[in-house]
Amino acid sequence: MDKPFSQACENNRQPIFAVLEPLLADKTSVLEIGSGTGQHSVWLAKQLPHLQWQTSDLEDNHRGINLWLDAYPSANLQAPIALNMLENHWPECSYDGIYSANTAHIMPWDAVVNMIALVGQHLQSNGIFCLYGPMSYSGIITAPSNIQFDRNLRQQAAHMGIREFHDINRLALEAGLVLLDDHSMPANNRLLVWQKNLVRPSSNTIYNPHDYPTPNLSIPIHNTRLASGALCFQAPVDRNVDEKPPWMG
Repeated sequence: MDKPFSQACENNRQPIFAVLEPLLADKTSVLEIGSGTGQHSVWLAKQLPHLQWQTSDLEDNHRGINLWLDAYPSANLQAPIALNMLENHWPECSYDGIYSANTAHIMPWDAVVNMIALVGQHLQSNGIFCLYGPMSYSGIITAPSNIQFDRNLRQQAAHMGIREFHDINRLALEAGLVLLDDHSMPANNRLLVWQKNLVRPSSNTIYNPHDYPTPNLSIPIHNTRLASGALCFQAPVDRNVDEKPPWMG
């Protein structure tokens, strides 16, 4: 069986690593949510030998991931575990870093809500959560390629589509995650970085995805909170997709 292959993974792995390297320099264990083909897993684990890299995905994708792990083994690279963001199951191990690429626009919205809630509950204090993929800002998708990509996703399945940054960040704030940065990446993608607060949310908190209905992009949300704690308000802007959003400075 041939290994699954994504050219996009080959193209974006170095820019992603350039952002992750300083963020993960003092981390010891990373959970990758949605390892996909396994290409990011084998390459990033090799570049970050000081930490343990745990792959995960739906069981249907494990065979392809294992083909990559068998072809490019690393002592710090762990075989995939089954992880479904529509369920509340979470690995028993503890992680000070969590990374997920190109998942939020593929998962159902309920799964996105649950993923961020689970990250907030289980990520170690001061841990880092990194989410890579395309985003809309105040309901605006400016890049023509992303507009077409979003259209293709929604035609493929009603639950797919590019997510609104403000909706994602609101969920992160409520899960105890503070936005550190929003990196502009090649091919009109973003790499969002949050850090876990020192105060851990109660494990008894019940997160109901239905409290966060699928976003209505015709009703923009205009605020976000920076690591400094400042609440910023932004009117919708027509920005160049390669520019950092205005509230990031």
